[in-house]
Amino acid sequence: MAKWTEHDIPDQTGRTALITGANTGIGFEAARALAQHGARVLLACRSEAKATAALERIRAVAPSCDIEMVSLDLASLASVRAAAAAVVGLTERLDLLINNAGVMALPKRTTADGFEMQFGTNHLGHFALTGLLLDLLVATEGSRVVSVSSQAHRMGKIDFDDLAAERSYRRWSRYGMSKVANLLFTYELDRRFRRAQVSTVAVAAHPGGSNTELARDAGTLMKLTGPLARLTMQSAAMGALPTLRAATDLTVQGGEYYGPDGFGESRGHPELVNSSRYSKQTDVAGRLWAESERLTGVSYLDAR
Repeated sequence: MAKWTEHDIPDQTGRTALITGANTGIGFEAARALAQHGARVLLACRSEAKATAALERIRAVAPSCDIEMVSLDLASLASVRAAAAAVVGLTERLDLLINNAGVMALPKRTTADGFEMQFGTNHLGHFALTGLLLDLLVATEGSRVVSVSSQAHRMGKIDFDDLAAERSYRRWSRYGMSKVANLLFTYELDRRFRRAQVSTVAVAAHPGGSNTELARDAGTLMKLTGPLARLTMQSAAMGALPTLRAATDLTVQGGEYYGPDGFGESRGHPELVNSSRYSKQTDVAGRLWAESERLTGVSYLDAR
């Protein structure tokens, strides 16, 4: 069977995509590829300077593309709400929401709203953004929500007794928790879409081991091993392929998960992959959903 590549992306003319963290790494490569295939692309980024640089790089390879920036800091619910309002003001349709931005293995920090930074940014920020854009997504026939997880989800469990990490904090276990939350959210969101009998679907992807800026705050060990590890990693463009396939392949079904086809799913071309048994537990997903609505104040009434 032929390997799936960027050449397999269908024509995206007339479609609008919003990508979080689109100024670098996987998000940038996904934005570039979608723009080159005709999509209108909205770059949701925290840094205006970095977003402007990304815009210029994309326009250099896709001069006629329709692309603009939306200011978004996922670590602030006020910023998430403002970004969602800006998107609603910019477009009447949203075909793709790619929840890509993230932080990894940070020293303990909190968001503007007091959440542990990794859980708050990687999960709660995207949960709120998706919910605030739900009406636009559901009104767009065949739209998709693609959330980017990680192989680190396999070590992740939701610590419901200490979501804020007030009792203990281990940076890697908290990263795994945020990444399994991405999958629990995706699967539960798609179940809700099915119950509501809408055409929108939720899909997930992971990039394998990709050479990006994600590990910049990941601690001493990562800094020491990083140069050697990067020799075995694939490019950000290759790492973006599972996201792009999840976002554009016409055969994709809701609730699916895509990752690299190589050994250990660390590199290679995108294929349908499996996730941990824990990530599929509907009772955990339901409890996480209720907590996420409570913490963010965003309710998904239309997706019930």
